[in-house]
Amino acid sequence: MKALLLIAHGSRRQQSNDEVIVLAEKLKLNCADQYDIIHAGFLELAETLIPDGIKKCVDDGATSIIVLPYFLNSGRHVVEDIPNIVNDTQPHYPSIDIKIAPHLGASDLMMELLITTANAAK
Repeated sequence: MKALLLIAHGSRRQQSNDEVIVLAEKLKLNCADQYDIIHAGFLELAETLIPDGIKKCVDDGATSIIVLPYFLNSGRHVVEDIPNIVNDTQPHYPSIDIKIAPHLGASDLMMELLITTANAAK
């Protein structure tokens, strides 16, 4: 079973964390044919933290997990922190294939999204 773990930074502001959780729920509706399991997780300041999110995916039956950093830039969190946390967690699940997708800001679709969003201003 294939899982997608959407990772955001995490915030002291619960509403911000809830937005990520709602986004993960919307992903479930839009890509259920590609991913059997979809959860949200956070780097810090909020629950569920990345190791717990990976565990949640495994507990739900995941045999492979794509960790998707919901970040715009390739800062320290994307380049170091997330890979380090995933690498530290991987040995607990040696039979699970865990890969990290490129962060959101690296997507070729970003330009189209920026233009569409700007054009939607009223």
